Amino acid sequence: MKRATDFSRFKAENNPITMATCYDAWSARILAESPVDAVLVGDSVAMVAHGYPSTVHATTEMMATHTAAVRRGLGERFLVTDIPFPEHRKGVLPAMESVDRIAKAGADAVKIEGARGHLETVAHIVESGMPVMGHLGLTPQSVNQFGGYRVQARRQEEAERLLEDARLLQDAGIFALVLECIPAELAAEVTAHLRIPTIGIGSGVHCSGQILVLQDLLGMNLGFRPKFLRCFAEGADMMKEGLRRYDEEVKAGNYPSAEESFSHGKTVRH
Repeated sequence: MKRATDFSRFKAENNPITMATCYDAWSARILAESPVDAVLVGDSVAMVAHGYPSTVHATTEMMATHTAAVRRGLGERFLVTDIPFPEHRKGVLPAMESVDRIAKAGADAVKIEGARGHLETVAHIVESGMPVMGHLGLTPQSVNQFGGYRVQARRQEEAERLLEDARLLQDAGIFALVLECIPAELAAEVTAHLRIPTIGIGSGVHCSGQILVLQDLLGMNLGFRPKFLRCFAEGADMMKEGLRRYDEEVKAGNYPSAEESFSHGKTVRH
């Protein structure tokens, strides 16, 4: 996948879309060698890479720095980056300044959480030539308002509002919509009603695609095992075993070996 229009094509052809979130060049190089369709530099970088308690600590500078790093490792694969809180709520000009920095860092598109209150900003960004991915349901930038990380839109009126917000975002020009931690039945309904694809995380199997954080799907985020997460590898255990063997070999005097050491060579004349 190399462009935003590929998302609609994948939905039309009924091909599930895979996305993963990553934050640095070395993991981006691994993703570039994988069949995963697209990559997100999420504002979750503030939590996963920087140790903050929530995504609201992400800044445009932080997002641009990590976007540039991922782009250097990712090659031509399609790259989306989050606009951090609260840039898109400050008005069109601050939002466009954030988009400009992130685009120049290498993003092909931006992702914006929520809908009401900044639909005109979303439309302006799209009309300016930058594709926008939407995000509804559990929007982590609003976690303080939600009272924690929990499933959203369980009540009928909340579900109706989410569906209407999805339509409004589609009308504003977004090319895809992330649905995070909502009931699977609602995600299926939203997906059926939209022309654009939905990308689920904790929202069931009937979305047009799925996204997970790389560290989470590889089992590298210690102690983080929410209901929706399936670990496709036990990366933390592999890393700990590698570190144990390294420590053991060094202390036993087995590393580095003669083959792993440099010898005195002949002097080279210039």
